[in-house]
Amino acid sequence: MAAELIDGKEIARKKQDHIGSEVQKLKAEGITPGLAVILAGNNQASRTYVKNKQKTCDKLGMNSMLIELPESVSEQELIRKITELNESEDIHGILVQLPLPSHINEKAIIEAISPDKDVDGFHPINIGRMMTAQDAFIPCTPAGIIEMLDSIGTDISGKHVVVIGRSNIVGKPAGQLFLNEDATVTYCHSKTADLKEYTTRADILVAAAGKAKLITKDHVKNGAIVIDVGMNRNEGGKLCGDVDFEAVKHKAGFITPVPGGVGPMTITMLMHNTLKAAKLSISKVKSNGRH
Repeated sequence: MAAELIDGKEIARKKQDHIGSEVQKLKAEGITPGLAVILAGNNQASRTYVKNKQKTCDKLGMNSMLIELPESVSEQELIRKITELNESEDIHGILVQLPLPSHINEKAIIEAISPDKDVDGFHPINIGRMMTAQDAFIPCTPAGIIEMLDSIGTDISGKHVVVIGRSNIVGKPAGQLFLNEDATVTYCHSKTADLKEYTTRADILVAAAGKAKLITKDHVKNGAIVIDVGMNRNEGGKLCGDVDFEAVKHKAGFITPVPGGVGPMTITMLMHNTLKAAKLSISKVKSNGRH
């Protein structure tokens, strides 16, 4: 029997409907959530991502600002621009599109963003808060994964989760979120010996290694939930994930497709974080007014 499809587009649509109505409530109070996106250089994939982010902002009634900087921009100039945005009352979320030109220190740029406007959830303060299960801005793809599992009624507590991939953007934070939900978490990566030994024990398998068709049906336990974060191109140039979808769908209980799975949730959770940042700015103004 084929696995049930976890439809990221549909889950994202419902979540965006809710975000859109919350945005309207804020606008009635005179606050329009604002997202600033900084694009340095001329990476075409980045340009496409940014365009999609702006389009979603517009659709949900948020303000979006695109700041395009040349490939030659200095680190100091970029930090100066971030500082301006940190101080702007109209901008609630700041996102610097990665990757950055090679002469710029990514870590320094991420740390220049105010933690209260860090809607990507990459600032060490937000990562630290997430690690200690405090309220934080959560990286968008891992947050989207949890949202998808909630939508199909998954009780994560006590489950064995195997995360393949250890990036700071997806793998590591995804594992931490599962740990915060009382799962038992195993991390695997490119240096893991005998990958199948771990993946075949997973109740929930998250593939975020960036390698096309890495996960075959032999890697998957019967009835497992398989979340495919991969965005690769196959030999024919067609978009595909880290999972051999056609083979694995006959063994898994639930599976996400590529495209149309985790991808739509990533942008949706960015909108969620921008809305949250706008609400946070209101509560700060109110608390400052009381003192």
